[in-house]
Amino acid sequence: MPIRRLGARTSLVYHSQTAKLSYGYSKMNVSKSGYRVFSANSTPACIELARRITERLGVELGKSVVYQESNGETRVDVKESVRGQDIFIIQTIPRDVNTAIMELLVMAYALKTSCAKNIIGVIPYFPYSKQCKMRKRGSIVCKLLASMLAKAGLTHIITMDLHQKEIQGFFSFPVDNLRASPFLIQYIQEEIPDYRNAIIVAKSPSAAKRAQSYAERLRLGLAVIHGEAQCSESDMADGRNSPPAGRTTSGHTGLRLELPYRYFIHLSSYHQNSSRQHLLFPGIELPIMMAKEKPPITVVGDVGGRIAIIVDDIIDDVEDFVAAAEILKERGAYKIYIMATHGLLSAESPRRIEESAIDEVVVTNTVPHEVQKLQCPKIKTVDVSMILAEAIRRIHNGESMAYLFRNIALDD
Repeated sequence: MPIRRLGARTSLVYHSQTAKLSYGYSKMNVSKSGYRVFSANSTPACIELARRITERLGVELGKSVVYQESNGETRVDVKESVRGQDIFIIQTIPRDVNTAIMELLVMAYALKTSCAKNIIGVIPYFPYSKQCKMRKRGSIVCKLLASMLAKAGLTHIITMDLHQKEIQGFFSFPVDNLRASPFLIQYIQEEIPDYRNAIIVAKSPSAAKRAQSYAERLRLGLAVIHGEAQCSESDMADGRNSPPAGRTTSGHTGLRLELPYRYFIHLSSYHQNSSRQHLLFPGIELPIMMAKEKPPITVVGDVGGRIAIIVDDIIDDVEDFVAAAEILKERGAYKIYIMATHGLLSAESPRRIEESAIDEVVVTNTVPHEVQKLQCPKIKTVDVSMILAEAIRRIHNGESMAYLFRNIALDD
């Protein structure tokens, strides 16, 4: 190592150059960064969950201001430095879903431009999760929202009980889909008297897998409600019957294959009472598409003299739950509970629950519903801030998340 002597002082000079970044500045030696927790909504009902999480973590809630200007635009002001830190944004979804999404996007982008190291969104109820499939001539809005969050700067998401687990494939970054079932199962065991005499009920065949997961862990029986009074979706004109029914057309007579790799379409002559030109496809007729017809509502399983516990992920419009409760009462169930992760409870849901045969509705605090609880005392809340706080701690420390998914079935 060469030594340079300057007068009476001796200094050691390293000839190896300091590592340079691509834009010319020296790389700084930064120790393991800290983390901050922010709330992307300033309303008291929405900030409650963020307060519970920060209390469990033993940290203070980050200082920021989120508000709507007079022209309706969303503005976010971060009041402290976030450079080089892991930032967790907690966003609960109130009734104004679109405003909540803009608050999250604007805050994420503000933190990104403030040089935050990682930006993790804690979104217990992921909005637009029901619009995750192509229906009619609609769009997959959930995929659009995932792209917007990535573009705004989010690098990770913590959520709970996605409506469809395949939604995780919409994202270009990691998604941790936590489960609320351990908390709901604990509530059943501790708060429902004689729960051993209960039976888990799926209000539709599509919810049977979730209900089966609950039944197996509680060592209880399983019942499934099958059939509907009417299928409104099948009655909707979706445009797949072409041309429209109001116009007179000549029917298809089938397709004919003339060569292995080509189709020949034969043009018919004009019809006497029609001004339009039609194409006929002579040959083999296509099979007739049979209309789907659901049977009357039936209950597969014995619920007589037992406590019926209906489980689902979202309870919003309660008409299906009220109808299911009436059927279960007719079949002999003497108490009816509803367990759901996300209690949206829109419109007249609290009043309908109060007037129905439902004895109790148990939901978690992923969505604020304090107003609905005042309208209907049958609504009970289970706190899930513990698992959200533990997920934040583990992600920041780089620990495995497997502990949070122990004893949870894939179909849960």
